[in-house]
Amino acid sequence: MDLHKLLSQFTEKRILVVGDVMLDKYIWGSVDRISPEAPVPVVNVERTNYHSGGAANVARNIHGLGGNVILVGLGGNDESGKLLRSILSEDDGIDCSLLTEENRQTTVKTRIMAHGQQVVRLDRENNSKPSPATIESLKKTISENINSVDGIILTDYGKGVLTREIINWIMDQALANSIPVYVDPKKDNFDSFSGARLFKPNSFEFSSIIENPKPFIEAAELFRKENRMELLMVTQSEKGMALFSDQTHFQITTQAREVHDVSGAGDTVIATFTLSDICRNNPKDSAWLANMAAGRVCEEVGVVPISSDSLLEIINHHHE
Repeated sequence: MDLHKLLSQFTEKRILVVGDVMLDKYIWGSVDRISPEAPVPVVNVERTNYHSGGAANVARNIHGLGGNVILVGLGGNDESGKLLRSILSEDDGIDCSLLTEENRQTTVKTRIMAHGQQVVRLDRENNSKPSPATIESLKKTISENINSVDGIILTDYGKGVLTREIINWIMDQALANSIPVYVDPKKDNFDSFSGARLFKPNSFEFSSIIENPKPFIEAAELFRKENRMELLMVTQSEKGMALFSDQTHFQITTQAREVHDVSGAGDTVIATFTLSDICRNNPKDSAWLANMAAGRVCEEVGVVPISSDSLLEIINHHHE
């Protein structure tokens, strides 16, 4: 695989990302004592910063690898939603259509960090389904962009945007226009993605929907066939990932040199795999590349997207 050639091909591709967007808030500090009020660390706050997260982090990974991305999501008209839109357009340079819904609260994940580690995470979220009017607006926005893209990524964080109605409608539109769909799911909607090019649950999510206990490989192959998915990728944390296709299955081990934070690694996997796959790289090579990219971002503290330079760096390191 000629990686430089592949990366140059990424710049010619356009991906539509649809899913739950959120604001990632980081409070950084240090700990030098335990609270006298309770057995908890006292964090001396040093700085606070913000990043776009959730489906927006998938978009950041595509952008970082040189691909073109269109992001469609839903947020509130609150201060967090305004800040998220500002970060996406001004800091990330992402082409986004972030719809608003009255009285909807923008999802915010607040991570309190000390000495390079996450002390605690605070989630403020809205998991309610969009109103019928909002669903129609989402469909309209997607329709306006669907014919200009090479692939679609659906990123479900369970925050309400990807309802069964929206999923079924997107799958119908994509299949009718021969556009491959790549899915990062939540278990509640596993049966709604029939016909996807790639379906990428983690091992916990996948095991939770297997009704009759079966060996992992047998269960995975049966699930893929029954749901008419071309590729099934099950990410397995420190074990790497398993990829199943019509012809075979194989295991790819984790390639991180030193793991500091696994947050956002799944976003990196699906973004990298999708770009490689739509460039007609074979699935095994695409999975290997996605695994290398995930290993690289796990070396950073916090949710950090992959870039062309950092991907080249880790691959060159392993080839030395």
